[in-house]
Amino acid sequence: MIVMGRIVAPFGIQGWLKIQALGDDPLSWRKMPQWWIGKNPDSQRPEDWRALAPRGLRMHGKGVIAALEGVDDRSAAEAIDGWFVAAPREALPPPAKDEYYWTDLIGLRVSGTGGVALGTVRKLLSTGAHDVLEIEDGETERLIPFVAAYIQDVDLAAGEIRVEWEADW
Repeated sequence: MIVMGRIVAPFGIQGWLKIQALGDDPLSWRKMPQWWIGKNPDSQRPEDWRALAPRGLRMHGKGVIAALEGVDDRSAAEAIDGWFVAAPREALPPPAKDEYYWTDLIGLRVSGTGGVALGTVRKLLSTGAHDVLEIEDGETERLIPFVAAYIQDVDLAAGEIRVEWEADW
């Protein structure tokens, strides 16, 4: 499963949900006939996810609100507050050139200027301005902006990201 967002609060009394989207185009979720919700974002077990059809999705401020079949009132929305929204990879469109699903970047080795090993991608952060790779090598944690100025190459097949970054930065 690829996590697309997190339910952060109920919205209103008719079961609508505020969702923190973990991507740049949450309105594209409208094309999906069903979403999967679950408590554990790391679980790949089908029984840990419940498929629900969306019955509404719209932008609201800087986020999105959505309604799901079977979540018809505030109590039902409160019961799934904090859960995650996901989809199996085959339900999602393939990323465009030079676009990546975050889940594909986590765990990749990162090498800096001159091939120096900097660690592996532990997670990504969304700062509003741009995404940031959180790199860890066991001793040092680095935050590297995921922007063209620093990212030289992402090679998913080789499991590596090359960056313009010095080890002592």
